[in-house]
Amino acid sequence: MSAWTSVFSALFIVIFLILVSLVGVGAIGLDTVFGVYIPYLAAAIFVIGIVVRVVQWARIPVPFRIPTTAGQAKSLPWIKQEKLDCPANTWEVIGRMIVEVLLFRSLFRNLRGEIREGPRLTYASAKWLWIAGLLFHYSMLTIVVRHFRFFIEPVPKVVDLITSVDGFFEIFVPALFLTDVAFLIAVGYLFLRRVVIPQMRYLTLPAD
Repeated sequence: MSAWTSVFSALFIVIFLILVSLVGVGAIGLDTVFGVYIPYLAAAIFVIGIVVRVVQWARIPVPFRIPTTAGQAKSLPWIKQEKLDCPANTWEVIGRMIVEVLLFRSLFRNLRGEIREGPRLTYASAKWLWIAGLLFHYSMLTIVVRHFRFFIEPVPKVVDLITSVDGFFEIFVPALFLTDVAFLIAVGYLFLRRVVIPQMRYLTLPAD
């Protein structure tokens, strides 16, 4: 299956699901099914799927330790250690995990390799993927938190605060949220990156 076939097949599935929901609500009148049961079912499948994947990954045997470090490990007293790159105790490991999970530190350090005249191999900074990743994930997190107001009564003040800040401009009715715009920009960039860059297009699967 070619990369373009994978892209269009995934797009066709998404369009088909949208049409099913429109027909189900507009023509058949299954508002409760499509507005309550299916969203809860989708959320449950999403959470259970993540848990199953994590358990599967944790059970895979690792015959060799492959450290993803790029700094000076702890050695002689007069040699400075890179504590976030090569942690030597539990607190340093926790610090590295926090920076990785919250700021995508490894992705921030991503480099792009190119072969130029010579031939000569050069490396350059590649921060757009890191920026798009941050926008995508933090926009998704904000959108999920904003939607808590539909499931929690009374609505926590922090949710109201996030909603009011996110919809600060109130350009349209309903309000245009900043994270919605950021999310679309990030998704658009990640999608185009998959389609335009030949190496990424070659690796792209329908599930991606």
